[in-house]
Amino acid sequence: MTIDTWTERTGEAVVMGTLQDMDEGAFADLAERHRRELHVHCYRMLGSFQDAEDAVQETFLKAWRARETYEGRSTVRAWLYRIATNTCLDLIARRRPEPARGGEVRWLQPYPDSLLDELPTDGADDPESKALERETIELAYVVAVQHLAPRPRAALILRDVMGWPAKDVADLLGDSVNSVNSALQRARAGMREHLPSERQEWTGDDGDVESRELVRRFTDASVAADIDTVATMLRHDVRYSMPPWEGLLVGRDAVVADWTANGYPEMTGLRAVPTAVNRQPAVAYYLWNEEQAAHLPLTIDVLRVSGDLVTEVTIFGAERFDSLGLPERLPAEGGER
Repeated sequence: MTIDTWTERTGEAVVMGTLQDMDEGAFADLAERHRRELHVHCYRMLGSFQDAEDAVQETFLKAWRARETYEGRSTVRAWLYRIATNTCLDLIARRRPEPARGGEVRWLQPYPDSLLDELPTDGADDPESKALERETIELAYVVAVQHLAPRPRAALILRDVMGWPAKDVADLLGDSVNSVNSALQRARAGMREHLPSERQEWTGDDGDVESRELVRRFTDASVAADIDTVATMLRHDVRYSMPPWEGLLVGRDAVVADWTANGYPEMTGLRAVPTAVNRQPAVAYYLWNEEQAAHLPLTIDVLRVSGDLVTEVTIFGAERFDSLGLPERLPAEGGER
């Protein structure tokens, strides 16, 4: 969606002359129109749902304090994106020195599809636009972005995801167009290095019947702790990680060995709730707790499916259930007392 198209659709140009005179309530109402898209933008920049929350809150506070400097030479939306992007760059600079290593991003957090559905679409339902929106929010993409230097990262997201002209990106970053184009080239090269080699294979509909059936069988085998059956659904070069814990495992044998060593085959009392994050299938697992007489949150498995096999498993802990809108407990079923 271009800036001009958005302005025409929302009539934002009407408020440009009155922004400086708005009271806090009216300003908050205006800013809230953009919360979800700004949150997703910050999430792509930062890789963390919670850090994106903090960045958006800081963006709105900075915008309110700086409203008198707004001169109406761009839309309010573009002005907020400028503040949000620079806020993210500041947050990255303030992070403890912990660069992404290999395919590992320890601060990675999932983004619920229910919130992604709140994004404005501007009627962009064509297959190419839908594929771009999905692919640039999948965990593999977000992880690859985290390996880029901050300013090339911003240039990539603004140019390739948002579709902003190079001149507008240069104005936002305070750079020349040549500098932005150079940063974009470096960023694209970095993405090719860190994205899955079969990326072109996952531009189709991940909700197709075959994928859903594979996820169902994977879930059933996981609940049954049938590790042999689970193994048959993993590709030979499957990747497995569990942020924020350190370590990335690559290869079916290594993954199965790790699960076996950690007692997975002996686990009983699991229940599963299907969900979706980052436009990928996911499964929330609950473990029976005798004292609570209920199933309590355990982990969330986010799957990447290529062809007819699982090619990546990213596991998040119980602390992410709340942000994903998942139940805090599941009641006992028949026979569980």
